[in-house]
This record gives sequence, structure tokens and C-alpha cells, in this order.
Amino acid sequence: MRDPFEEYKIWLSSLSHGDPMREELLSIEGNDEEIIDRFYQEIVFGTAGLRGITGAGSNRMNDLTVAKATRGIGDYILKSGLDKSRGVVFAYDCRYHSKEFSYLAAGILNAMGIKVYIFPSLRPTPELSFAIRELNAVSGVNMTASHNPKEYNGYKVYWEDGAQISGSVSDGILKEIQKYSFFDSVDILSEEEAAKKGLLVTLGEDMDRKYLDYVMTLRQRDDDEIDRKVSIVYTPLNGAGSIPLSRIMKERGFENFHMVKEQEDPDPEFTTVPFPNPEEPKAFALAEEYGERYDAEVLIATDPDSDRMAIEVRDGNRYIPLNGNQTGGLIINYLAESKKEKGLLPERSAMIKSIVTGDLGRRICEDYGIKVFEALTGFKNICGRIPELQEKGFDYFFGYEESIGCAPGEKVRDKDGVAAGMLISEMAGYYRRKGLGLYEKLLEIYGKYGYFSDRQKSFVLKGKEGQERIGRIMDVFRDSDIGSFGSFRVLEKRDFLKGYEDIPASNVLIFYLERGLWFAMRPSGTEPKIKFYFYAVDDAGRDRAEEAARTLEEAVISRAEAVE
Repeated sequence: MRDPFEEYKIWLSSLSHGDPMREELLSIEGNDEEIIDRFYQEIVFGTAGLRGITGAGSNRMNDLTVAKATRGIGDYILKSGLDKSRGVVFAYDCRYHSKEFSYLAAGILNAMGIKVYIFPSLRPTPELSFAIRELNAVSGVNMTASHNPKEYNGYKVYWEDGAQISGSVSDGILKEIQKYSFFDSVDILSEEEAAKKGLLVTLGEDMDRKYLDYVMTLRQRDDDEIDRKVSIVYTPLNGAGSIPLSRIMKERGFENFHMVKEQEDPDPEFTTVPFPNPEEPKAFALAEEYGERYDAEVLIATDPDSDRMAIEVRDGNRYIPLNGNQTGGLIINYLAESKKEKGLLPERSAMIKSIVTGDLGRRICEDYGIKVFEALTGFKNICGRIPELQEKGFDYFFGYEESIGCAPGEKVRDKDGVAAGMLISEMAGYYRRKGLGLYEKLLEIYGKYGYFSDRQKSFVLKGKEGQERIGRIMDVFRDSDIGSFGSFRVLEKRDFLKGYEDIPASNVLIFYLERGLWFAMRPSGTEPKIKFYFYAVDDAGRDRAEEAARTLEEAVISRAEAVE
């Protein structure tokens, strides 16, 4: 059993006097709750590499946790027999310490003889994924906490296929990491020495141009099919999306593209938003003001590393936030409609969605003859299926999940908020030319495929006690013989803990109920929370679907809250 107080003492005795981390730890002396939170575990190397609050301690993002993870990755590369001269690509976002962590990790890999490519300033996650494959690199790392609050940072690890690590690679890296202690001596090659030896290469405009050219290939409509006077407001939420998306919009000739100035430049404090998650409507507050000022048809937001993208669409005099299921449905319908019209939809097209994503996209794909496959949550799993499907003779069509993420093209093996933002803008211009707004188009899609209602609920449960309660909630739902939730009878309980059909094992439960309702629940892999997803569909209209989803949510959440 790990003793957090003993770990605290070890860190204090091992850090040198005057070290800022030691001073930070001295400042919490006697604060048992804080000591436990910082030391009850080592920061978990899991779904997205590392992600956590920055600061001193084994359960924090800091130089020591970054160094330990980097040595493990380096050892795994060397022991795998891969050509270390192929290199590892590094990018980073605007958060505190992201650049410093990146150059620290680069110096450690360089000292191991492993080549590193690094961007000199912040770049979006999709460009990192693209660059890995473009350079034929072995691996890649983005120092980012994505959409998490400002206190967080992260260490996203990618493999040679351009997707986040998973399976045997993730397990193998973790075994190497666990061989080290935080205070083992580590060699670090200076930037100057590494550059002289050809081990540190700075990337720049050439790679930017290649990525932007790739995004441009995802266009569906010619310029004369689009009303390029459509008014669009965009906020990068002080992250990496501002330069690439604004360049694309300028090159495509959109005349009324407006950036939220207060959120244009990098800002690790994210001073204008509670936290930089475009999935939260509060992140659109300033964008809505700009939308009113410029009479915008659509508001677009990306998170700090520009993999997530969310939109709000105009309905009369108000803006309506769309969730990932709705936005995904709009894009899927637009792509299928456009490709079929132009004769560019392959006969064996395949779309991939996560198991907790709604079924609107599935219905659209089935109507167009597109085969639908499922994967576990996270784009390492969604994009991880692309090679397998290509080997089976399928052409990749689209991949997405409910948490406002999509991969419109196969050359980026992660969420691509830049490409998605371009497609949303193009779509808005195309339908405007036909006299339709995006909300009107969504209602038209519902009229054809049924009204889909989906709701989400999360319990944020921090620290050791929170983690244990999340486990108890999952156990109660997994082990109890629950026959109904409210008035809805359970037809099937699907437990993914040991895998299901072609889906690998994961701590996810899905309940299927009468009237086509279903809900899923799972602990988050990147945040201290348990997430619930509720779905209903009704061909008769929205009221019945929304009432069914709301009633189901109330019944499920009431049962979950009763678990102490």
C-alpha cells in the first residue's frame, strides 16, 4: 500500500535546497489532504499519456514526471529495434511549462541518441499527427492538456501511425517507465549540442504549408458553389488554432471571417473563460457578442490544442449550441450528400464512431450505403481502426465521437479541429446559397431520419476518495440485477470490461431499454469524473424524444447518487 506521507518525505529529502518544487512542498507541510492528493499515486500513464495538475508531487505534471515518462518512451523505442534516426516529433500548446517540458524531453531523447523534430512555437495536435506520418517518424508528443482547466498540463504520446498510443505499445512503454524512480540521474543533451549533431531539427513553415495543403484537399465544394460572404465568428480560445484556420479561411476567400480578438493570442491563464472547453456553452460568451455584432451565421470554437471543435448556430435572434452528435450528423450528411452528388463516394466506404456516440450518424451512413464500425472512446481507438479497415478493402469516410471531435480525413489520425472548422464554414456558405441556415438543415435531417435527443451528466469526484466512489458506482450498476430505470424496462446490459465482439476490454457499461432508449456510463480517462450518456429517438417529433431522454437521465442519476 502506497503511503503518501512517506512519499512526501522522500521527495523533500531528495530535492535540493532552493529547488522550487521543494519550496512548494514545504509550503503544504501539515496539510494532510493536499499531501495525500499529491502523493497517493503516481500520475497515471494511460489514455492520453500523462495528464494532471502541474506542481510538485508524484501525482502532478512536473520536470520529474516528464523526465521519467520520456526515459521510458526512449527505452521502448530503442528496445523495439526501430530506427532512432527516424525521430520523434514534438509540439506544444500555450499552457504554463508546455515549451519547457518539450525541450526537456527532447534533450533526454537526444542524449539517448534519438533524433527529435520540434516546432518552435505552438502548433495544433492535428498538425503533429500529420507531421509524424509525413516525416516517417517513430513517435510524437504534444505537451498539452487539451480542454482541461488552466491548472493542468499533459503529455500526449503518438506512435508511427500518427495515432495516440494504445495496446501493446502503451503497455510496453509503461513497463519501461516503471523501471525508473523519479530521482534517478538522467542525461540531457543541450539544444546547441543536439543541433550540432543533427539530433534536434526545428520544423516550421514548410511543414505548416504541407498540413494546410492537406486540409484544403478535404474541400467538398468548389468556390462558386459557396456564398463566401457568409458571416463566421471564430475563437481559438487562446490556443493553437488561430493561425492555421485564419490562413485557410483567407486562402479560401471567406470575406466575413471574424476572430474573437480577446481570445486570439496565447494565454495560459485563459482569462476570458472559466476553462477552455468549447463543449461548454460558457466558452462561447464572447463569440456570441461578436456574432451579434457581425450578424454571424455560425460561431466556431476550438480548444487550446485545436483538436476539439464546437459550434453554435443561429436560430432567429439566438445562438443554439450543438453537441458532438449533432455537429457530427451535420458534417456526415454534408460529406455523404456532396460526395454522392459528385460521384466521389466509394462503394465500400467506412465510418467509425465511438460506442458512446449517438446513432444519428449511423442512420445517415446506412442511408448512403456507408458501413459503420465502432470503437472505444478516444481517437487512439477510432483512428486505430483505420489500418484494419483499409486492409479489408474499405475506404475511410469519417470518424467522430460525441465529445465534439472528428477526423474528416485519414492523414490525420486524431481529432482535427482545423479541418472540421473549414468544413463547417464551407457548409454554412453552401447552405446559405440555398437559403438555409445550419439549424434549419439540422431540422431537415431530423425530419428525414427521426428526432434524436441526447443528454449528458458527469460527476466530478476528485482525489483518492472520489476515485474510489467512481469505482463503487460502476460496481453497483455492473453487479446489480436492475430490471428498469423509471418506467423503461431494461432489455440488455452490455458490459465491456472483458471486451465485446471486436471491441477491446474497457470499463464501460451500456444499457438498452424499450422504445429505443439507451444509456452508457464510464469513468473518464483524462479527468476525475464518471460520465453518463443518454439517448432517445422518436420519429414523431422532438418533444417525445426529449422527454424520454430527460426521464431516463433522472432515473439513472438518482440511482447513481444513492451510491455513497
